[in-house]
Formats: sequence, structure tokens, C-alpha cells
Amino acid sequence: MYKKWFNILIVGLLFLLLIGVRFYENIFYDPLRSYFEYDYLHKSLPDINKGKLFFHIFLRYYLNAIISILIIWVAFRKKSYVMFSIFFYDIAFVVLIVTFWFTVATRFENYYLFGFYVRRFLIQPIFVLLLLPAFYYQLKHSKAK
Repeated sequence: MYKKWFNILIVGLLFLLLIGVRFYENIFYDPLRSYFEYDYLHKSLPDINKGKLFFHIFLRYYLNAIISILIIWVAFRKKSYVMFSIFFYDIAFVVLIVTFWFTVATRFENYYLFGFYVRRFLIQPIFVLLLLPAFYYQLKHSKAK
């Protein structure tokens, strides 16, 4: 019983770390933050240091990914879930960053919302919200057999 509550506490603290990454988002270079906050359909795209932007997106994505994978490990203690999560995060990053590069290279022409949401998937820990229930379902389904 004690171990279960300890794991819940650790998962809660790891979620607080994810919130902390979001709270301190200003340490990451992202000129698109202010662009998407206001009337971006009628504003021109700000000057972007693409190398710096992609490096900071990479840092933020993998910081969120590492914390998310730790959450999955603490919640399930299954190496197969962790290995799948690492694979999933890596493939998702490649697909999303290539897509995001395309939208930035075209200066979001006709892709405003698409670029906005691809950026969201890169900078927010959305995948952990998909993987946790999926692994929980998998765990319960495999025990039922």
C-alpha cells in the first residue's frame, strides 16, 4: 500500500515538472509564441533564427519526453512500455519537426492552424496524455486474459 502511494506522489511530482517546463517557457527561444497569441492571420511572420528555434524546440521536446517517459516508468514499471515510448517519441519528433520545418520554410502560407498545432505537439507534453491511458488499457486487457 505504501509503495502505491509513493508512486502516485512521484508521478504527481513529475507532472509538476511538466508544468514547470511550461511555466518557464520564456527560457526557450520561440518568436512564434507572440505571433500566435494575437491576430496572426493579419500579421507578418517575425524574423526567425531557424537554427536557434529548432534547437530550442528540440530541447523542450526532449525535456518533456524524458519527464513523460519517467512518468510511464513509475506508473507501470514495464520495460516494454518504456521502450515503446522512446520509439514513439523519436518517430513522432522526426515526423513533426520535418512538418514544422516545412510550415516555417513556407512562412505559414495557407498553413496557419496546421503550423500552430504541429508546434503545439512539439512543445507541449501531449503524448503522455495519450500513452498513459493506452498503456493502462493494455495492462488491464492483458490481465483479463
